[in-house]
Amino acid sequence: MMRRFLVGGAVRDRLLGLPHGDNDWVVVGETQASMEAAGFRAVGRDFPVFLDPHTGEEHALARTERKSGRGYRGFVVDADPDVTLEDDLQRRDFTINAIAQDEHGTLVDPYGGARDIQVRVLRHVGPAFAEDPLRVLRAARFMARFASLGFTVAPETMALMREMVASGELAELTAERVWQETRRALTYATPSAFLRTLHDAGALAVVLPEVDALYGVPQRAEYHPEVDTGVHVELVCDMAAKLAPGDDLIGFAAMTHDLGKALTPADVLPKHLGHEHAGLKPLRGLCDRLKVPTEYRQLAEAACREHLNVHRFDELRASTVYELLARCDGFRKPARIAQMAIVCEADKRGRAGLQDVPYPQGEALKAALAAAMSVRAEDVARGLSGPDVGEAMKKARIRAIAEATGKKL
Repeated sequence: MMRRFLVGGAVRDRLLGLPHGDNDWVVVGETQASMEAAGFRAVGRDFPVFLDPHTGEEHALARTERKSGRGYRGFVVDADPDVTLEDDLQRRDFTINAIAQDEHGTLVDPYGGARDIQVRVLRHVGPAFAEDPLRVLRAARFMARFASLGFTVAPETMALMREMVASGELAELTAERVWQETRRALTYATPSAFLRTLHDAGALAVVLPEVDALYGVPQRAEYHPEVDTGVHVELVCDMAAKLAPGDDLIGFAAMTHDLGKALTPADVLPKHLGHEHAGLKPLRGLCDRLKVPTEYRQLAEAACREHLNVHRFDELRASTVYELLARCDGFRKPARIAQMAIVCEADKRGRAGLQDVPYPQGEALKAALAAAMSVRAEDVARGLSGPDVGEAMKKARIRAIAEATGKKL
């Protein structure tokens, strides 16, 4: 009879009382031939993984991994039938992910993962953790997910992560993997823990140097009681996660909206005149390096460039509001304006002690767009052609904005 064990996130999340995703199984004592003979379909490319013919759930042969080169790809996999369940669990990253459960519900926990779940500690399983630089980012991502439950990184794990950073192996990570881990972290409740964990390990300066440069940069305390710009960005990311749960698009714009503050000359601090425009260059550099998708780049650039204008929405003329909406491509992509409103609200409320302040500017911005979008060409440009149509539409939309918001033209 096949010996199989539920492993990984499904076991962990059940012990945490959280909803869990797909079931993953480890099979002990089998071979590819015996799995296929039992009706399982092989799908693994890098190691033996099979789909159950009845449930479609993944079943992997118990395996070990041996380091054979630099980076996270340099491993030799051994999936012989004599590999034990304990051997398989030992190669995993964290003790909370190295727990198995047999088909009767009995836990197999040789590395103390259940205890670490109880005391809320993220701890590496063993020294093999240091062989895969991607695990530094995974630690930070897990903290983004679990910090709200009280998890902390074990001191010995943080020390090992710092050693891994110092070794230079994080430079082996591809842009795609860095982006993937960052994007996923931004979907969780406390993305600040992702940034803070990486910063404390020295890894943020390697994978997101533009964000790391914000730590220690002072801001005016009357506007930013938290003072430190890095701390401000952490608060903004968490507020964005609260206002738009699971939305990594808004999360990315929140994370990058203030990059220009790292470039403020020392003799100007703690003021940051023009930081919204200065931030565009490092933002574009970050996006180029990580191959960030266009949609994320465009919203982030709009938020970086315009967030101060949205904050002072009450001071803007109707014509200035129109130009802001046009610069953000809001007439072609109205959803972007709603996203901008959330990012700007997160910026305003992502400050120490100001998390509950109202932000009417967001609703006002969306109302202005709605008023402008209500203008129809057939009503204002009848008999016109060419550029005259666009000019008539512009004037009519500015009037509509003025009427809806009470602003001067």
